[in-house]
Amino acid sequence: MWDDRDLSPTLSYSVRESKKAKRVSLRMSLDGNLEVVIPIGFDRSTVPAIVAKHQTWIDKTQTKLATQNPPSKKAQRELLPKAIDLQATTESWQVEYTPANLKSIRISEMEPYVILWGNTQNDRLCRKVLKSWLTRRAEAFLIPWIQALSQDLELPCNRITVRGQKTRWGSCSNDGNISLNYKLLFLPPQLVRYVLIHELCHTIHFNHSPAYWQLVAEKDPHYKKSDQALKAALKYVPHWVDRD
Repeated sequence: MWDDRDLSPTLSYSVRESKKAKRVSLRMSLDGNLEVVIPIGFDRSTVPAIVAKHQTWIDKTQTKLATQNPPSKKAQRELLPKAIDLQATTESWQVEYTPANLKSIRISEMEPYVILWGNTQNDRLCRKVLKSWLTRRAEAFLIPWIQALSQDLELPCNRITVRGQKTRWGSCSNDGNISLNYKLLFLPPQLVRYVLIHELCHTIHFNHSPAYWQLVAEKDPHYKKSDQALKAALKYVPHWVDRD
């Protein structure tokens, strides 16, 4: 089982490296999403402390934006992705929206394009369709990966499902069934691998006892570094994914 705090920080934000940046800067979009711009090579582990230091400014700015007029149609369209970069699979997809006289939306792939066709003026429906597509991508990629790890590490693996959990990267039930979050596709491969090992070890120890962590260390000697990095991994997940 996964600690909820790993995926639910008090504030969600994205981090972007910029060659032009000489210092850290905080930028707030019209829809209240926070972006932290850092110089190339900047120590990302210090970003949470920097964000916390500016919490008052962030709260005031988001409150001010919330009381203003609703965003324009153009601003609303920006809540949908123009591209989807999946670090775990090293894939980069361009998203195209083609309006048509339909109530539903059809989706097709023509790598490197994902094409939505139909009622694409409905942002919520577009996001729903894209999340279903992400779930299928995750099933095709994560399930074979964890099955291979199960064999390589000699850890049991029962039924595996992929969902869009709000608060967990993954979970393991009492009977050894593992559920994985499709948002893992946005994370670097080494962090995804750690999550998979973390859940596989729960098929042996359904707790976070010393025996459990000893098993994790045996299967992944560098797990502490990954565990620490995972606490800030929400930054890799685009904001649109968490919108209804």
